[in-house]
Amino acid sequence: MSATATEDHVDLDRAQHLEARGRSRALLGSLLRPHKARLTLGAALVIVSTAGQVAGPALVAIAIDRALPALVDGDRTPILTIGTLYVLLAIVAGVTYAAYVRTAARISQAVLLDLRRRVFAQTQRLSLEFHERYTSGRVISRQTSDLEALRELLDSGLTGIVSGVLLMLFTGISLFALDWQTGLVLFVAVVPAAMLTRWYQKRSARYYRGTRTTSARLIVSFVETMTGMRAVQAFRREKANEKAYGDLAEEYRQANTRAFLLNGTFDPGLVLIGNVTLTVALLVGGLRVLDGSVEVGVLLAALLYTKRFFGPVHQLGVFYNAFQSASAALEKISGLLAEETTVAPPAHPVPLPSPRGELRFDGVEFAYVPGRPVLPRTDLTIPAGQTVALVGATGAGKSTLAKLVTRFYDVSTGRLTIDGVDVREADPTDLRRAVVMVTQEAYLFSGTVRENILIGRPDASFEDVEAAARAVGAHEFVTAMPDGYDTDVNKRGGRVSAGQRQLLSFARAFLADPAVLVLDEATSSLDIPGERLVQHGLRTLLADRTAIIIAHRLSTVADADRVLVMEHGRVVEDGTPAELIAGDGHYASLHRAWRDSLV
Repeated sequence: MSATATEDHVDLDRAQHLEARGRSRALLGSLLRPHKARLTLGAALVIVSTAGQVAGPALVAIAIDRALPALVDGDRTPILTIGTLYVLLAIVAGVTYAAYVRTAARISQAVLLDLRRRVFAQTQRLSLEFHERYTSGRVISRQTSDLEALRELLDSGLTGIVSGVLLMLFTGISLFALDWQTGLVLFVAVVPAAMLTRWYQKRSARYYRGTRTTSARLIVSFVETMTGMRAVQAFRREKANEKAYGDLAEEYRQANTRAFLLNGTFDPGLVLIGNVTLTVALLVGGLRVLDGSVEVGVLLAALLYTKRFFGPVHQLGVFYNAFQSASAALEKISGLLAEETTVAPPAHPVPLPSPRGELRFDGVEFAYVPGRPVLPRTDLTIPAGQTVALVGATGAGKSTLAKLVTRFYDVSTGRLTIDGVDVREADPTDLRRAVVMVTQEAYLFSGTVRENILIGRPDASFEDVEAAARAVGAHEFVTAMPDGYDTDVNKRGGRVSAGQRQLLSFARAFLADPAVLVLDEATSSLDIPGERLVQHGLRTLLADRTAIIIAHRLSTVADADRVLVMEHGRVVEDGTPAELIAGDGHYASLHRAWRDSLV
């Protein structure tokens, strides 16, 4: 790579990093903006609490240098007054700090709740294209480990650092006001402490970003392995996956070890600087006490202030760890929230109150990657109520055509209309009600059989649910389950077979009663008896509605009004099943091969 190319690459990385930081700040600002009143209250509480804490050593100095001599002379008023004031300030400091912590906790939990909801809503809003590109493990990492890093910062680190910084500031001012010479000792000691802290910050930023990255990779690997466990065990991938996961776990261990070793240098360094500073302050102050230029109470107060000053410095370093981790997490979350859906909602939605289901492709082209169309120009009309079967080899473009009809993707050029309305302009709620897709996966959510069928129409009665199940032939096996329609199918339908899951997805589609139904390899999970069982239900489901059936099994498309044979994204044959079987085209060859396989 040339020097110019390298510089361009560095500039691009820097620009991307600055963009991510700006995006993160904007996100944080939008999260905190609704809590201005509470933030103001928290600031007032922490200032009062810190002032109460800092006043303690000054009162000690007054008590030693003024009140004790007065007590020796028989005057108890000064010592009682100072003691009472000390107790009152301690109570005020404690109460206001507790109130500050509670206020900060309420703010942090509200912010986290808002952020969790935003992340969840965003991942649901984004189009199918995003989810096919952005792995589920990465999405889960945003919702778990990244939000956990922010929680740790907001719950404990933020309250500590705000009070710590104010304590350092007030302590330094009080020390200079009490004894400027001891203040100079502290000022000199701040220089090496600042240099050590800066050295630590530079390295911790890199190390903790590394721990976040390796942690995300580890989560992605684990989630993908657990999700694909059937394939893992079927293809004996346990050893290979164990090695890959072990390598990632080792990277995570090394990243954490580097961070811990960094702390192992920073923490003792701060302790050393603090102790040396305290020793020098004691030496300088002790000599001045001996020559009478400073009083004993002032020296004691100065030593207390010096000792107290370095506690927050250590806290600042610890906070920076959490801050770096949370910053990296916030950048990733803000990146997710900044993702734009490729299927944008219409600016002026056109309602579809009573859709009939006529579909028209006018000069439609589509490409997943610009410049590489998988669907060349397509002009096609599917009249309302017609059942159309899409046939062709894998990769011919059948599923892509179906995804355009359901508007999981938008056409690259041309128009796709339903009842004359461009699907990009149709009201999204009406479109989802009008067009329903049953996929090969037949996903079931955790919950009961009844709840899974009700997804098709949440306001349906139990009688409607049962009627839908009967229509597709699912009622018998549902009633044979332990609790019938109230049986919990568990995650991914763990208590039902693949074929039964498919029947339940058919019942869901029955209940939805769409104008357009798309079946994408929807009978692939059914065996021959199961497929025969559902044929009657399919006929009932397909009646009086537009249907697009994608299937390799020709028995599934036998009742279609029309067959479209696709190759390389183009429709190469179009006709009724009888017309195409009588010809000598691709469908006729497929039909003969299928018929011979049944002999």
